[in-house]
Amino acid sequence: MKKGIFMVQKNRILVNGLITAAGLSKRMGQFKPLMPLQGKTVIESAIDSMLESGVHQVVIVLGYRADEVERCLRSRYQNEILLAYNPDYAATDMLESIKCGLRAMPVCSSFFLLPGDMPAVRKSTFQALVNARPENRPAVLFPTINSYRKHPPLIDSSFIPAILNYQGSGGLRQIWISLEDHILTVPVDDNGVSLDLDTMSDYQNCLTIL
Repeated sequence: MKKGIFMVQKNRILVNGLITAAGLSKRMGQFKPLMPLQGKTVIESAIDSMLESGVHQVVIVLGYRADEVERCLRSRYQNEILLAYNPDYAATDMLESIKCGLRAMPVCSSFFLLPGDMPAVRKSTFQALVNARPENRPAVLFPTINSYRKHPPLIDSSFIPAILNYQGSGGLRQIWISLEDHILTVPVDDNGVSLDLDTMSDYQNCLTIL
């Protein structure tokens, strides 16, 4: 994997990644992280999309069938990934998994947040977000398609304490509302930012894109 691109291109900032993959995959009917996709698994494809774009380290949050996913990942990756665990994956939402991942996050300037069932985000999208990062203030940058915010946002690390300390209702959506004054958008031409593998139809569509 080619690493460290962002440190060179953008005033030596250090960008990490956070991928959530703790869920039960109920709507799919199969266990999404380990479904095959172009010679690897869905979770490997999501990780590789970050690493190939220059992300330094990726934290992956596991829960359901964590042992199986860990065996898969340990056989392929080394220091470029860190594993975190959400022991309450069956009873909590994505925000709790994000908090588990942030507690394990190495020091960085910013981090990308990507659900583990979004394996088709292009390298150009990650790089466009980093290149749009303002130098004079912290921000959350979302890629957009037709003005709709998509994943993965690039989140300044200064917001990590606010995310970890949030205890109210509304989950991740409420986090974005609380950070609205800091949100910037970056238009992209990338169907991968809209494609999350919730159903078998989504999966088949992904096979045609990659």
